[in-house]
Amino acid sequence: MIKGISYLSFENGLSNNESIESALIQTQSNGFKALELSVSNEGVINTNLSESECIAIRQKINDSGVFVDSIATGMSWGISPTSDDAGVRKNSIKLHQDAIKVASHLECKALLFVPGVVKSPISPEIVRYDRALDRLREAINQLLPIAENLDVDLCMENVWNGFFYSPIELRDFVDSFESDKLGVYLDIGNLIGYQQHPPHWIELLNSRIKRVQIKDFQENFDWTGSFSFCDIGAGDVPWKETVSALESIQYKNTIIAEMLPWDETILSRTSVAMDQIFDFK
Repeated sequence: MIKGISYLSFENGLSNNESIESALIQTQSNGFKALELSVSNEGVINTNLSESECIAIRQKINDSGVFVDSIATGMSWGISPTSDDAGVRKNSIKLHQDAIKVASHLECKALLFVPGVVKSPISPEIVRYDRALDRLREAINQLLPIAENLDVDLCMENVWNGFFYSPIELRDFVDSFESDKLGVYLDIGNLIGYQQHPPHWIELLNSRIKRVQIKDFQENFDWTGSFSFCDIGAGDVPWKETVSALESIQYKNTIIAEMLPWDETILSRTSVAMDQIFDFK
């Protein structure tokens, strides 16, 4: 497994305005081997980048020696492929098609995407579950041929979207497309927030897990609803069992820490914690 950090974890990452040069320098200086990029409809890496612009970015990556083979997008939070608005759905599909092309031009082999929203604290729209499921299927049917043609893994992230809170449902949905280019970008910390046990998800999803993100989450249940994300190792993720489960399915790819909000020592603290949990050398 390869120790990595998300672009969103940098000071200007969430706004997609951290320079590539800065991200690469901070990745290395904090002891990470890999960097997960981020693409949006605006910012440093955006869906309008030309192939030549992507090639120039890739050259900077290659020159740095940092391992980069994945890119994430959160565009679905605001422009969802499951929206009740047909115009929003059409725009979402176009943006994600462009994101796949940008991923390919950047030589990234996996694109993380949020598979729409049923209900979420960060999205104003509430969509009926069955309609969201049908619309996501329609969207993937338009995205997957492009991903297959460009050899990019299209990876559904498990997030707080009121959608796919069962590993069995997620597994069966992925399998229904019968394509090895559709898979899961498993976020370990997100699972704790909806009362799930990460090792079980790993066992059930198995080879469908294309990439892994990590964070931690505290469940201080005292009848007052005291819950929060926290530093890795300070929460309730069962790390020993989780690492063992990843090893049992022979997962060997990147482990990307996505740590928000940014503070001046979050990268160094995260790096140390990952070394302790995963025994990175």
